[in-house]
Amino acid sequence: MANQIYSVIKGTGSYVPPNVVRNEDFLQNEFYSPSGERMTKPTKVVVEKLKEITEIDERRHVEDKYVTSDIAAFAGSKAIESAGIDKESLDYIIVAHNFGDVRKETGRTDILPSLASKVKHILKIENPYCVAYDLLFGCPGWVQALTQADLYIKTGEAKRVLVIGAETLSRVSDPYDVDSMIYSDGAGAVVVEAVQSDIPVGILSHVTRTDTLDSAFLLKMGPSYNKKIDSREQFLKMNGRKVYEYALHTVPATVKKCLEKAEIDITDVKKVLIHQANAKMDYAILARLFKLYGLREVPENTMPMTISKLGNNSVATIPVLFDMLMRNELENHRLKTSDHFVFTSVGAGMNINAIVYKMP
Repeated sequence: MANQIYSVIKGTGSYVPPNVVRNEDFLQNEFYSPSGERMTKPTKVVVEKLKEITEIDERRHVEDKYVTSDIAAFAGSKAIESAGIDKESLDYIIVAHNFGDVRKETGRTDILPSLASKVKHILKIENPYCVAYDLLFGCPGWVQALTQADLYIKTGEAKRVLVIGAETLSRVSDPYDVDSMIYSDGAGAVVVEAVQSDIPVGILSHVTRTDTLDSAFLLKMGPSYNKKIDSREQFLKMNGRKVYEYALHTVPATVKKCLEKAEIDITDVKKVLIHQANAKMDYAILARLFKLYGLREVPENTMPMTISKLGNNSVATIPVLFDMLMRNELENHRLKTSDHFVFTSVGAGMNINAIVYKMP
């Protein structure tokens, strides 16, 4: 086969805030239902039930002095260092997020200038032809940004792209909503580079879908469940049961479509790196995916998980997970040359995407 251009990840980086928030830290909280009524169950029971479903023991919240663009730059800097490249050689910086810079003091969203421009400024990149822009796509934003990077590279528009996913969900979550215990903060990044190869390597295929007829508002912004809070204050709201049903129905089929596009069988996939949204949901999605291939058992150690310690930090979950994997920080999880794996995510929009990748 003649040499072709492929998109290969050359470096990874992440920022995991040092502030650990444990489940017991929520025991003094008052939780309310969507109808505005205070929950009658003891808070300890509510917390234990959430852990049973999500497997979350603790999560990370960003330091008060930082905003999303700060931690995005930290992760991006580490990825550039890991790749061993000159930062001035970057053609694009794509930052996936959903809420912009939300300061602790105000709780207001700030996306002007774009987070990508702020990151480029923090990194002190002078090259004016390094184009910096943001991507808002729900939790699948980082995977979608990686897809866009691949398209730039395959068309010759770019040779190197910095792809970042960063979020501070702790600053947009309603403290009176049980779901606030799920959300966390963090940032992850990769440097993607054009590589000539006579065999397929790097990103082999990608598939994306958006369902809006019945699912557009499963995640949205809304007032606090505590009706005493000013209704102008808006927080992240999720219809958890509907999200679970939607994801279970659509994610496995999307991943299968992506594998078929790459002409890869599920038995050739070493790892599935899935958005860390809810452990119970992720296990169910993986089992359903293998059932689509007539397989009842999922091979051990197929799906690395970080949610128990890091919570759900939206667009950052997958790049942080991947960085930890590449740095050998996840027990019983390794990737070697020629291994195939999948990135896949689901979230607000509702959006789903998947990428099949082959290790160089």
